[in-house]
Amino acid sequence: MTGVVYLLCAATSLLCAIMLFRGYKRTRVGLLFWASLCFAGLMLENIILYIDVVVVPDINLSVWRKVPGLLALMLLIFGLVWESK
Repeated sequence: MTGVVYLLCAATSLLCAIMLFRGYKRTRVGLLFWASLCFAGLMLENIILYIDVVVVPDINLSVWRKVPGLLALMLLIFGLVWESK
């Protein structure tokens, strides 16, 4: 049952990333681009979490699943700083 929740979180993150990127293509507001990249990274983190917990529970992927989330948030912070100039 927990695997379904992780996949739904990944699907929600993907949907948010797609909607934000479509908004960026329409308006060319840079912050939408950075937010879409952030949500894409969060989607990747949820997919790796699913793989870690459901597919290969014997192998610890905790470090590898945190890296995409960290990079995603760093991209969002970079975008916030870059767009505030």
